[in-house]
Amino acid sequence: MSSKSSEPPQAPAAAVASPCRRQCCLDDRDICIGCGRTLAEILEWGQADEPRRQLICQSARERLQGRP
Repeated sequence: MSSKSSEPPQAPAAAVASPCRRQCCLDDRDICIGCGRTLAEILEWGQADEPRRQLICQSARERLQGRP
């Protein structure tokens, strides 16, 4: 007799969405004034894995909060 789990299958974890706000303009430190990512992070985004994307988003939020 085969036993089936009564639990529903788990959905895969949601992908980390890009923080891009389509307000792309780099300041004098090469940080986007729209999303807070550095130019290097923007270029890295397409190849970054989910944990790295989460870290990039966290760093970008902190940069935006620290703006005068």
